[in-house]
Amino acid sequence: ALCLVEICLMHPLDVVKTRFQIQRGTSDPTSYKSLSDCFRTIFRNEGIFGFYKGILPPIVAETPKRAVKFFTFEQYKKLLNLTPLSPGVALSVAGLGSGLTEAVVVNPFEVVKVSLQANRDSFKEQPSSFAQARRIIKSDGFGLKGLNKGLTSTLGRHGVFNMIYFGFYFNVKDAIPASSDPTLEFLRKFTIGLASGTISSCVNIPFDVAKSRIQGPQPVPGQIKYRTCFQTMALVYREEGYFALYKGLVPKIMRLGPGGAVMLLVYEYVSGWLQKNW
Repeated sequence: ALCLVEICLMHPLDVVKTRFQIQRGTSDPTSYKSLSDCFRTIFRNEGIFGFYKGILPPIVAETPKRAVKFFTFEQYKKLLNLTPLSPGVALSVAGLGSGLTEAVVVNPFEVVKVSLQANRDSFKEQPSSFAQARRIIKSDGFGLKGLNKGLTSTLGRHGVFNMIYFGFYFNVKDAIPASSDPTLEFLRKFTIGLASGTISSCVNIPFDVAKSRIQGPQPVPGQIKYRTCFQTMALVYREEGYFALYKGLVPKIMRLGPGGAVMLLVYEYVSGWLQKNW
């Protein structure tokens, strides 16, 4: 239920982030000029439901995604405890491993989601998630040109995010003394989680931009311009400049900063309760 509420509240920011990431420059009269302009334009042209395009794939994928994220993190952490790596480094490497595993699970859902979010038709005219998935499979198959295109970028996005997300959170949390006051302790963990989600979002966003360009519509129909992760990053940098690799950063931070903090707190408190009672 918590996952569902979070997705419904945060999905409009994800749509806005994707729209910024796939637009090339500002010379196009249809380009969004600012965050507020993007919200106004989507609402005016596509209605309130325009902010919920592509919401079904995240809803379907969110529970297995989070299960994979935290389960594999714990398993990688146990394995790495047997190595000579320091605890701090082991936590970051375990986060990297969990992110790479998570990316393989979620990538097909991301391909469908991004293709729907990029569509500027009204919500009623847009195909359903299942129809879009069938169309992608029929035209390009299940492979790296079809339902799994952009996999390398997704691996980079999730791998880098989780590496910093888990590594920063647990290392900083251990370095800052805990408080005996439950409220202050909650705020301590929330603040560290917020910083963790924010920093992770800032570092991994070039992979996110590359993923959106590869999985979204190509500039010229029928011609593949954005092919691979690093080729796309280099192309965006060369044609649009350094800051183009950070398109959509503000809505991404607004979504994953507090969202990441809440997710870590739920994980910590639920994990603690299970260990205590089971």
